Amino acid sequence: GLPCSLGIASNKLVAKIATDVGKMGAPKGISPNAITIVPPGDEAEFLAPLPVTMLWGVGPKTAEKLIPLGVTTIGELAAHPEVDLLRRFGKNGYDLALRAKGIDNRPIVIEHEAKSISQEVTYVQDVRDPQKLHQTLGQQSAQVARQLQKQNLTARTIKIKLRWSDFTTLTRQVTPGQPFDDEGTIGHHAVDLFEKEWQQAERQPVRLIGVGVSGLEKPPQQIGLWDLDWQKDEKLRQTITALRDRFGEQALQRGIGNKK
Repeated sequence: GLPCSLGIASNKLVAKIATDVGKMGAPKGISPNAITIVPPGDEAEFLAPLPVTMLWGVGPKTAEKLIPLGVTTIGELAAHPEVDLLRRFGKNGYDLALRAKGIDNRPIVIEHEAKSISQEVTYVQDVRDPQKLHQTLGQQSAQVARQLQKQNLTARTIKIKLRWSDFTTLTRQVTPGQPFDDEGTIGHHAVDLFEKEWQQAERQPVRLIGVGVSGLEKPPQQIGLWDLDWQKDEKLRQTITALRDRFGEQALQRGIGNKK
């Protein structure tokens, strides 16, 4: 199986240090594979004998300043007067005192808001066929748009990533006037960006190609119910989504940038 070390404790600080302790216990040349459990209430006792440098916030410079105070372990830091730490290190001194006692009130954040959404593919063999490259961009644009719609997000910026056969890698982006969440807008601008760069590169073979969006945000408001154009577009989009859910991503593909 895959070797790993786990630290289990009442807070993130002690759990991280427990994980590090488990890794330290592995014999030289052998992958760490340990579970270290620190029961609630035993945090300070567990931390006390460990080097102060294992504590988050104690780098080489801080550790050097602690030596004249007789502080080389976390336990010695916990026993040092908080007032003196506050005087010497400011607010960080107060935080160090709490951490040395195993106190960490930071919440555990399970989910983070996405800052961007992207899709990319690395070809097994370099590609120069414009139809295949446009098709890939179309599929990636559709996948990115579906992720936006599922998360009820719009984006402001479209970007592409390219890697030529010589492994030169570049990214280009554009910000349309209005927020968007549809594959048509994403695909149109993605192909546009790609064609400009590909022409400048004299249509050299492509190793990697990708599409992404950023500037994500919730739609500011619903479009008016009497906007007939919007209603038609939304109904079409829902139909396409339903077909793809039933028959797969390849069931329908939008034709974008198929230049001859």
